[in-house]
Amino acid sequence: MEETILQLIAGYKPDGQAVLESVPVKKINDQHWYELQASPAFLKDLACGDIITIDPQRPGHFTLQTRSGNLAVRVLSRASIVVLRDALTAEIEKLGGQLDIDSERILVYSIHVSCGFNAIEECLNKHVGNTPDSAWFYGNVYDPNDGETPLNWWHEILKPE
Repeated sequence: MEETILQLIAGYKPDGQAVLESVPVKKINDQHWYELQASPAFLKDLACGDIITIDPQRPGHFTLQTRSGNLAVRVLSRASIVVLRDALTAEIEKLGGQLDIDSERILVYSIHVSCGFNAIEECLNKHVGNTPDSAWFYGNVYDPNDGETPLNWWHEILKPE
């Protein structure tokens, strides 16, 4: 598989101009199928390991084909995020997660849903909830159109066999 960076549309500015996010992917085949190598910071409804297709006639547009089972977790801060990053990353890694994006004011983690929402949220609330001017959000749990309705894609993944 060939690794590359795709520019995908994360949204639109008030003037209608597209807001693009660079996402590392591995090309799966010649039919424009790609696997995300990291959870994105601003693209809604995607996480590391998800499979997307790109329409070559509409650059930047994508269609989600298969979910990896990973949750995308975004941590935002108005202040420097360094102290929070060090403590939180160690605990997320103990749960099997990984830090995908590390910048001055945002962290993005990928963690498999099988870790359990309670364990993940307890960890996040312990660190982020006690850090002033910081907050965390799921990137692929709620409907991107209303931001409130759970997508429930994890039910199939967590279903006992």
